[in-house]
Amino acid sequence: MGQSWVEAETAGCDLGDDRLNRRLGAMLEALGEHPGKSLPTAFQDWSNTKAAYRFFSNGNVREDKILEGHFAASALRMQATDGPILILQDTTEFSFKRSAPEKIGFTKVSTGRKLHDGRHRKHTICGLLMHASLAITPEGLPLGLTAAKFWSRAKFKGADALKRKINPTRVPIDQKESMRWLDNLRLSTELAGAPERCVHVGDRESDIYELYCLAGELGTNFLVRSCVDRLAEDGATTISKVMAQVQSSGTHEVRFRDAQGKDHCAVLSVRYTTMTVRPPIGKQRQYRQQDLQIIHAEELNPPEGRAPVIWKLITNLPVATHADAVHKLEWYAKRWKIETFFRTLKTGCRIEELRLATADRLANCIALCCVVAWRVSWLAMLSRETAGAEPAAVFTDAERHLLEHATPDRKRKPPHDLDFYVRAVARLGGYLDRASDAPPGTTVIWRGFSRLADLVEGARIAKPPPETYG
Repeated sequence: MGQSWVEAETAGCDLGDDRLNRRLGAMLEALGEHPGKSLPTAFQDWSNTKAAYRFFSNGNVREDKILEGHFAASALRMQATDGPILILQDTTEFSFKRSAPEKIGFTKVSTGRKLHDGRHRKHTICGLLMHASLAITPEGLPLGLTAAKFWSRAKFKGADALKRKINPTRVPIDQKESMRWLDNLRLSTELAGAPERCVHVGDRESDIYELYCLAGELGTNFLVRSCVDRLAEDGATTISKVMAQVQSSGTHEVRFRDAQGKDHCAVLSVRYTTMTVRPPIGKQRQYRQQDLQIIHAEELNPPEGRAPVIWKLITNLPVATHADAVHKLEWYAKRWKIETFFRTLKTGCRIEELRLATADRLANCIALCCVVAWRVSWLAMLSRETAGAEPAAVFTDAERHLLEHATPDRKRKPPHDLDFYVRAVARLGGYLDRASDAPPGTTVIWRGFSRLADLVEGARIAKPPPETYG
């Protein structure tokens, strides 16, 4: 048998100490076997739990070092695929309740209920932010993280007083948090080793002119949702004014679920064109104009009670036909995959229930959990894309034996391929596995892995000791 998944995700990691390297592998395996459990539950006893706390607080351990092996494994998976690689970027935040919040930092100021004098109660949110890049295939198979940045805002109080009352477009990019988008684009492109294959996909927060320029310098591609009506053509007009004169090339249908999980279908009118996009006025001496493709898709006849679907995309990829425009819309629709990854990380690993006291320790623990969350997402999609893959690459002999016996007789007939075992895990997590059911998702697989770990441990304890002869 080849490497275990833990060995594969830590092979490229060197913390500078063999004991730390071994501890990293043991902790990743424990978290992977007990997803969503508290640290004492995952590490089984006080000795291992104490060793984990020491690991997280070790000054030589950083989140980038912890993820180094996973990044290397992601690069290998990207090299093993053909065609484009979609690299999804986004930011999420983790909130915590602490008696000493200044040890972590704050993420934002929240407005609460109204007080008797009419003012709203305001309080700072203690927490960490994480900006991550997730590589996926165009079919949606997650290949792994390619970059991740953790930070908190050091000054916990008085954040509003620090805001500078100047035009934010005139602030150098390296002095703004927006720099994280450029850092991740550069790191991910270098990791992939083939910039022409990469398509960096981001939401409206990624609509940064410096990002367009950096992508051009690196020879890579971007596809972002626009939020700025930029100057266009000769500078006397804007993108929206030019697009208002463009005729629809046809329609495109998208299906999605809202925040309540309700299915929706939207028919979008599609328009596209190529135009010259100019940098902000305050940065025109620093950056050159670019010829980019603009795609606008607006829902026709949206239903009452729901905001219409309106996507305004900008890209340096070629868009010459309606089919090209639809292709890019389909790629942008894959962006929700990173939202699913964040949700798996938060609800599965229960990050916000961690009791670690400082930002550094939390970041180290979250980095480990990122690998576990990726594995669950990867397994959910892998069973759909390559159901006939070798199960031994994912499950141990003991796990396969238990899953076979936990499967109802009517479901136990061959082939016992990867899809068979993934569905068996999902059933442990509450998946009904009816003929009309969609393939299992990350939530039931996550819960199933947790139950499977308990079954494996129970079987180990129940195993009779070997006979002794004397």
